Amino acid sequence: MSHQHPGHRAKKGPIRVAAAGGVLALLLAACSGGETAADPAPEAPEVEEEDAGDDGDPDAVDEGEEAAGDAADDADEPDEPEVPAVDPASVNADELGQVPVLMYHQLREDGGSLYDMSPEEFRADLIELFDGGYRPVTTAALVTREFDVPAGTTPVVLTFDDSVRNQAFLDDDGELHPDSSMGILIDVAADYDDVEPVASLYLITSSLFGGTADGPDIVRALHEAGMELGNHTTTHPNLGRLSSAEVQDELSTAISMIGDIVPEAEVSTLSLPLGVFPEDRALATSGSGTDGDYAHDAVLLVGSNPAPSPWHVDFDPQALPRILTLRDPGELQGSAWWLEQFEVAQTHQRYISDGNPATISFPADKADQLDPAFEERANPY
Repeated sequence: MSHQHPGHRAKKGPIRVAAAGGVLALLLAACSGGETAADPAPEAPEVEEEDAGDDGDPDAVDEGEEAAGDAADDADEPDEPEVPAVDPASVNADELGQVPVLMYHQLREDGGSLYDMSPEEFRADLIELFDGGYRPVTTAALVTREFDVPAGTTPVVLTFDDSVRNQAFLDDDGELHPDSSMGILIDVAADYDDVEPVASLYLITSSLFGGTADGPDIVRALHEAGMELGNHTTTHPNLGRLSSAEVQDELSTAISMIGDIVPEAEVSTLSLPLGVFPEDRALATSGSGTDGDYAHDAVLLVGSNPAPSPWHVDFDPQALPRILTLRDPGELQGSAWWLEQFEVAQTHQRYISDGNPATISFPADKADQLDPAFEERANPY
């Protein structure tokens, strides 16, 4: 299936992606290796009647009565149904398709381990995504369903765990350095007129971007640039090995520390260290620790598959799967492999926007996959 993607530069060629090979057993090493990860979650308008005046003449209504009547008519009329700005069929809209939530880690000049990329590889990864019609949104925007991408494009969430130095550092002017992951994202996005350079960074608050003195300044710069600041705990422990009180302290203290740096920041999503839930899974969602209450709209897994659409009946923001970013064409279920499933093999259907955030467009034969809570916004075709 081919899609037309507005607002991007000329493509450099099709996305070439992975074939086969296994990474599921390796996923735990993404954050720190060896621990057991959580399983990925899988009406028509009313007809107005003429109003007659006291003498029976429809034209004899005085001005005050006419104005009042008009206002009443306007209030009684139902809203016109929302319609997409484009014909959904013309862009193959499917807003019940899957959304890739990508998990990045470090940039290393030599490419590093399987889970890292060189700066050149990361730049190429972004170009391939944007040329392929993927448009970044934050985790918070996805799970609250408050995102808007152009017709014919697909939301993609770019997540970065561990708050390591090469993800974000500052130049001499206090801006995000162009050689950092965030600097590269901002630079690449500038070549597209409809790409917003946003990402979700999950912070270990005891070690902010190398633990140097400018860590808080980097956090502030990220917030000012529109990046989401997420919770990755205070010290990055295995939550499954902590007591309930310790879990709640880890999560509440991290949010409190980010709030001390950026009071206006809303920390509403959590990336589980090592992909491991606490023994009481509910504590990943909400609780109360030494530094106050906390509540997460989403809990991110390590996982190895795309997330269901936020309108899909299977969508579960409290167990949101992610895809490890692997450019090696031999790595099964890495990001390149999944892009091939969407574009070449077509064994899975990616989310394709209809361009109107007020409607949910999809092929009519998928109607049973829509969460019933959103039936009023459904636009099957």
